[in-house]
Amino acid sequence: MFAFDNSYARLAPDMFAEVAPTPVEAPELLALNQELAQELGLSDSEFHSNELLEILSGNRIAKGSQPIAQAYAGHQFGNFVPQLGDGRAHLLGEVIDSNGQRQDIVLKGSGRTPFSRNGDGRAWLGPVLREFLVSEAMHALNVPTTRALAIVATGERVQRETALPGAILTRVATSHLRVGTFQYFAQRGNLDALSALVDMAIERHYPDAEGPLGLLHATVASQAKLIAQWLGLGFIHGVMNTDNCHIGGLTIDYGPCAFMDAFNPEQVYSSIDRMGRYAYQNQPDIAAWNLAQFASSLVPLLGEEKAAIAAATEAVNSFGPLFFRAWIEVFGRKLGIADAKQSDRDLIYEFLNILAKNRLDFTNSFKDLAVHGRITEAKDIEELDAWYSTWKSRLDGESNPQGIMRGANPAVIPRNHRIEAAIVSAVGGDLAPFAALHTALSSPYETPEDRTLVQPPKPEEVVQATFCGT
Repeated sequence: MFAFDNSYARLAPDMFAEVAPTPVEAPELLALNQELAQELGLSDSEFHSNELLEILSGNRIAKGSQPIAQAYAGHQFGNFVPQLGDGRAHLLGEVIDSNGQRQDIVLKGSGRTPFSRNGDGRAWLGPVLREFLVSEAMHALNVPTTRALAIVATGERVQRETALPGAILTRVATSHLRVGTFQYFAQRGNLDALSALVDMAIERHYPDAEGPLGLLHATVASQAKLIAQWLGLGFIHGVMNTDNCHIGGLTIDYGPCAFMDAFNPEQVYSSIDRMGRYAYQNQPDIAAWNLAQFASSLVPLLGEEKAAIAAATEAVNSFGPLFFRAWIEVFGRKLGIADAKQSDRDLIYEFLNILAKNRLDFTNSFKDLAVHGRITEAKDIEELDAWYSTWKSRLDGESNPQGIMRGANPAVIPRNHRIEAAIVSAVGGDLAPFAALHTALSSPYETPEDRTLVQPPKPEEVVQATFCGT
């Protein structure tokens, strides 16, 4: 069914554990991303076949599949954990998609592995639905991300605070190489494994990069662009640990993530981020910190130590200018400026400060500018009126500012309260709200017929915290 070609499973055996998914009692296919399925080589007749269901539930090992759990380490909230690894995920194998791109096919919530520690290796339906919705929304928003192929209900209960319905997500990505993957072998002094990972990362993500230093520079650049895109959407990852920092510049591991409603630079949603380490405004600094850990892992491959540290430091220090350039570009386009310059910084900052001071909705405020030329929900804000005048003067030299803005400002995002409502309905057996939200998110720049999907939450609907779901 899948034409597997498993390069990671051909690496040294200490880089992963061979382990099969744990079968489940009564699998049921709840959602299938048919467009992605076709790209992976599946035919229409296979979409709802029992064979596909058995594979995506972990009940059958497909021909050519070599299920493994990858080893990695990671800094979790700044504290280094030397062994993490796939504690509830199984890499079934890799396929070459219709675009000639190698893709990992991974089951998440598919049972225990040698890296599970005290976990049960399972996932409940709520976070699986959240990752499906948010990762596919990010894809539609042109943000590099892992993809969601399918959701399978297991027919079993998962014990968390209460007994909850179990589910398995099928995740697809161009790799699952993380900063933590390199840290795992660096702290063990396994230079052969590090070299193999460098070669794989270059082959998969940066074919023009030369050696480990070239990989570092390319990763710094891709992370700078990614974080700027996150900020431009009001997105907060929630758990930017090094094991969740992807070498290829993808958004990975959608745990307690969220999109802001009212703009607040200090916004935190994650229930476990009690100190605000991963707040919205801190994400660029944390990305740079993560990249410094990546650089440290590569130092043993960069030659003489003093020169290696200097070269790695220079690469990491390039993050700041690269990020700022990307941030200016992202927010410039959100304001209708095709090629924003550093001189536009004050215009952008002033608008964001007005949003924050008045607790205005981030997404709708930018969308209003694109459609109406002003924020419809904001009245009698003198500083905003003054800002409009300055902004419109700046746009005088732009050829198509409204078109630029319409392409840079989504109408619909995966709002927290809508996701939670979809989860509650799905747990009760009704997948219609999930399906409707997924459909709207597939065309995020178009205003959906159901206007409630673009409305901020009412006071009683506000989601104060999001959870990891493990």
